[in-house]
Amino acid sequence: MEIARRHVLSLLSAAGLAAVIPATDAAGAPLGADGTGAGAAAGTQPAAGAGAGRLLANAVAVFAGTPESNARAETSAKLAALAEKATAHLAKLDAAGEGELFEGLPLGTSDAHLNTSFRMLYEIALASRAPGVGTGGAAARRRVVEGLVRLHEDYYGDQSRGYYGNWFTWEIGISTSVTATLVLLADEIAEQRPELTRTYITSMDAYLRNGEDGDVDLDSRFHTGANLADITTNRLLQGALLGDEKRIRKALEDQLTVYATVDPYRLRHGVTDGHYADGSFIQHGSVAYTGSYGKGLLTRAVQALGLLDGTGFADTAALVPVVYRWVADGFAPLVFEGWMMEIVKGRAVSRTGGGYADSAAVVEAVTALSAYADGERSAALKSYVKHVARSSADAPDPARFASPPTVVRYAEILGDTSVPAKDLNPAARSTAFNAMDKTVHRRPGFAFALARSSDRVSKYEYMSGENLMPWFQGDGAHYLYLAGRDQARSFGADYFTTVSPYGLAGVTAPEERRETVPELYGKAYYDNPDHPLHFTPSSESQNTYVYFPRGTNRHSGGAVLGAYGAAGMVQSDDVGYAERDRLPDDFTVYRNATATKSWFLLDEEIVVLAAGVGDRGGRPVRTTVDARIADPDDVLAVTGRRAQGGTWSGESGQSPDSGESGEGTARLRWLRYANETRGGAVGYLMLDERPRPLTVGLETVTRSRRAVRTANPDTPVTRQVFSAAFRQEAGAEPRSYAYALVPHATRRALDAYGEHHGRHRGPRVLTNTTRLQAIRHSGLGLLAVNAFARGRQAVAGLHLDGPASVLVRREGRAVTIAASDPTMRRDEVSLLLHGRRLRPVEAGKGVHVSHARGGTLVRVRTRHAYGHSFTVTLR
Repeated sequence: MEIARRHVLSLLSAAGLAAVIPATDAAGAPLGADGTGAGAAAGTQPAAGAGAGRLLANAVAVFAGTPESNARAETSAKLAALAEKATAHLAKLDAAGEGELFEGLPLGTSDAHLNTSFRMLYEIALASRAPGVGTGGAAARRRVVEGLVRLHEDYYGDQSRGYYGNWFTWEIGISTSVTATLVLLADEIAEQRPELTRTYITSMDAYLRNGEDGDVDLDSRFHTGANLADITTNRLLQGALLGDEKRIRKALEDQLTVYATVDPYRLRHGVTDGHYADGSFIQHGSVAYTGSYGKGLLTRAVQALGLLDGTGFADTAALVPVVYRWVADGFAPLVFEGWMMEIVKGRAVSRTGGGYADSAAVVEAVTALSAYADGERSAALKSYVKHVARSSADAPDPARFASPPTVVRYAEILGDTSVPAKDLNPAARSTAFNAMDKTVHRRPGFAFALARSSDRVSKYEYMSGENLMPWFQGDGAHYLYLAGRDQARSFGADYFTTVSPYGLAGVTAPEERRETVPELYGKAYYDNPDHPLHFTPSSESQNTYVYFPRGTNRHSGGAVLGAYGAAGMVQSDDVGYAERDRLPDDFTVYRNATATKSWFLLDEEIVVLAAGVGDRGGRPVRTTVDARIADPDDVLAVTGRRAQGGTWSGESGQSPDSGESGEGTARLRWLRYANETRGGAVGYLMLDERPRPLTVGLETVTRSRRAVRTANPDTPVTRQVFSAAFRQEAGAEPRSYAYALVPHATRRALDAYGEHHGRHRGPRVLTNTTRLQAIRHSGLGLLAVNAFARGRQAVAGLHLDGPASVLVRREGRAVTIAASDPTMRRDEVSLLLHGRRLRPVEAGKGVHVSHARGGTLVRVRTRHAYGHSFTVTLR
């Protein structure tokens, strides 16, 4: 058969596609490079039909394990969990009432109940089929087939009655469970109900209503990224069940689009979802989503490698380097000591599973990937698996892995003394994920994660009653992770439950009360289908204005020079407020506060500059320097040095400054928070010549986890909440602030900043306005600058022309410069370095150096660079 050659890839060219999926003639035989036969070496291409059989056998091994894997002691806990779950499901099958297949899941109106019923059938089939488990035996498998028949006849097969609730349930969720069940019970179904497989596949095709003619539509906004990987993997297996190699090859061709690096200037099918050159991952068009949908795509991509192994349908070796890059450049920077960072989880930040569970899914995928990678890549992946397992406060539990063979491989990696535990990250690393407006800065003792937003990237994601109070999560919210700590005690859903949404660390917000979507509209979405914007649960308007609104600022980006970084952002209203005149009268919008901010990321400090901080509506404004949580019984010490001299202190459970409210305000030179029970401290260094009054709070907060997600259990969580913030009264003029976060700071070290102030060995603020923000760190020989305004600006011998993010480091006679365009729209960034004329020693592509009056002119070609940092070394 002949493959339709469509323009579906940007990373993998047409030639690359041919290399992955070999072309065939009308009879299915492989073609050579010249279009003639004998295109595959003898023995590498299975006989007609054999490839589909191998694919199904691979799938059974991936899902249920093999006799060899399941005989290993390492899989016993996994298999016991399968048996326990299936036994419980069988009991609910026995106890089901009228209108139920399983007890407690009434069917007919709830898509979630129907989806769960199909999933439970799959889990029974899995346990009954898994070698060494066999729960329920042939009788259980027969009951699963009967259950499939009943669900199709009564609740699924009638297209006119289906497709209620969430589109995902009908196009992905149910299809995933059903397809896997059909694979596991292929023999039983062929014997008992031979028509059932085709009947179900026909129905699943019909439910692809966002597709085209019962198949994938690459132009559909629903068939992208992780969702597309799910759909195409299901269709790959369905093709094998039907013995339809054309369907298999079409599914593969569609799936290969997810391996393509997104070029935002040359979008394919208008799709912005996927992996970017800088390691970013976007889903839903504009949501930074590595830690949720991204890990789902990683899991599916690695699973596909196992399914296709030895089938002859694809040369998967060509895909392994692509997936390896996802792990090394996209995932590894975001996993700190086994914890997946909050900045890339969308609405999933409100789920109780936590960052360790998120990373465990990545570890499982990386473990499996190491089997398909070549020598060096395989070694690096195995070392990374061992590193995460050893550094995590809650190591991955292999009993929760999906595939028994991966459980065995994981145990072998951990037990192999020749495999060193080694991170894929260098000890010091600064990463600008500018394509998704996120920044990560890592040092051996800490990691700092920053969430920005812009007119390209959403401020937050809310959906389906998840992440109910998200309003400021993309407005410079930061998360400072300290090494050697259990991050679940400091972050995760409990952080968002107990910390005020207006007082998230790093955020500038108006002091007002906002209402959640369910509070505003009485349901999980805004419902107004008759309005010209057509607000329905899955409409584009719902996405744009309710679920994941973007900002309206253009300036959000930064530069990286070696292991140092700079980031800048102009805070803005979201698109809903900006376009309020075209929205319905009963649609609620909120105006944001204003701020222009920079973050300069160094070895021991994260310097933050903020200017133009205020509110055009005259509301009071709060800028939170940091917010941290601790267990209710932890002993916390909050101490400081007053600007005029003398100590300032507060004790755990009391006002930090003798007030009864748990708040105290003072002009401080520095502040220090320390958890004396669990270890760990953070210093806060005020860098203004005359520090602004800082309000420090320490209170015990008890709130239900359901406050942030309607599906969370209604269980209270109690935490001590520490906060430090600058407050502006209503009607105040815009202000500026300058401070530094100093992880693990001691009192002596913080005092030393003041003692050394005259020698300027630490960070020093050079300028802090809405036009230009800059610092110098003489100890590092580093000048860091963010320019926000048009026109020429100058600081410390550096002249800039327009918006730019620039780092300049001097080491001996060498000067190294990194520059980027934080607006993503400039064709060129130019800068003039005053002083002696320098010549280029090493210049990146797109960098031009010339002599100019007064110094050295550096011109950087930033057109279509999408925030990339360009570097040049001069001497």
